[in-house]
Amino acid sequence: MDDALVVTVLLLVAAAATVAVLQRDPARQAIALSLLGLALAVLFTVLQAPDVGLAQLAVGSAVTPLMILLAVRKVRQKGRRK
Repeated sequence: MDDALVVTVLLLVAAAATVAVLQRDPARQAIALSLLGLALAVLFTVLQAPDVGLAQLAVGSAVTPLMILLAVRKVRQKGRRK
């Protein structure tokens, strides 16, 4: 039963990574990256590494996508001024 859960979460991680790679818009890529970070946090928790899962949840699901979205917004604002 435990192996089935690990395989399911691994498939979820693979699907989220594929979606993140196939997106063309940087804002959508950041959202897909956030979902990937969430899936990885679940995977780490399932693999009994809750400390790594919590770090992944904070950094991979929140901080990194937020920084990407802020950078995209800044670049788009500079493009409109010219």
